[in-house]
Amino acid sequence: MMRKVVYSLIPIFAFSILLYGWRSLAVTATVFLFGILSEYIFTRPKGKKVSEAVLVTSALYALSMPPAVPLWIAAIGIIFGVAFAKNVFGGFGRNIFNPAIAGRLFVYVAFPDGMQRSFIQPWRPGMPWTFGFGTSIDTATSATPLMDMKEGIPPNLLDLITGFRMGALGESAVILIILAALYLIFTKTANWKIILSTFLSFSAVTVALWAVGISPAGSSAPFPPIASMLSGSLLFITVFMVTDPVTAPKKPGAQWAYGILIGGVSAAIRIFSLFPEGVSFGLLIGNTFASLLDEWFPAAKKKAGKKGAAA
Repeated sequence: MMRKVVYSLIPIFAFSILLYGWRSLAVTATVFLFGILSEYIFTRPKGKKVSEAVLVTSALYALSMPPAVPLWIAAIGIIFGVAFAKNVFGGFGRNIFNPAIAGRLFVYVAFPDGMQRSFIQPWRPGMPWTFGFGTSIDTATSATPLMDMKEGIPPNLLDLITGFRMGALGESAVILIILAALYLIFTKTANWKIILSTFLSFSAVTVALWAVGISPAGSSAPFPPIASMLSGSLLFITVFMVTDPVTAPKKPGAQWAYGILIGGVSAAIRIFSLFPEGVSFGLLIGNTFASLLDEWFPAAKKKAGKKGAAA
């Protein structure tokens, strides 16, 4: 299962190199180094090997980073995620929070300036490809689509769909993320109920608030629904992190409720808070209630005559 997730991330990682060149490689190398080292420090005294799960955590965390993030900030985040969001709970299978999202939120809150000022313009078709050396961080730092919408500036939908827009390393590859979702669902690696309920819930709340003319905090106009769905890390987090089998509920009814909770909370945070991105917070809240949702909802019924086959 872990390898399939890694396979699905490879095209997205390649696309991030196309957009940001060496910056993507530098961030990814730093994250994998400190992520694996942190896991090794905890598993070595127990006589265990470093699991493949830390590779998934490191890959997801790296692709959620801004392209020009200081490498020391990226290192601190993955150390926190692997050590404090996973191994202090007993290691793989016992953590209640997704380690990648916990690490991302830790550095987002602890170092807001370093995170929010580390976005740069990506490569676009028609431009000379310079492997990330062609622009200066000081002159290229600008606003993501979500930040633009906060200012009442509608983003270009074609850029949002094709992925040639500012954002975290892996979040803008919309087409590749959708293809990865289909692959993970087809191989039964990701739960389609959670993906669908999260996206539909987010969409419903966004459309409802837009229809009644509610503007985000500090914005002069409501978020356009389609642009909001394609901006930020909604698709990336929904496909790869919300579906984490360790931190998500196990019962079908609880999985629907889990997705609805995350999608609704994420949309509300985007609109009513000063944070331009709300999906990370929505997922963390969902992780908190996952076990409780499993308690509230009944288990799936067994088919008559077929022991062990879930309905």
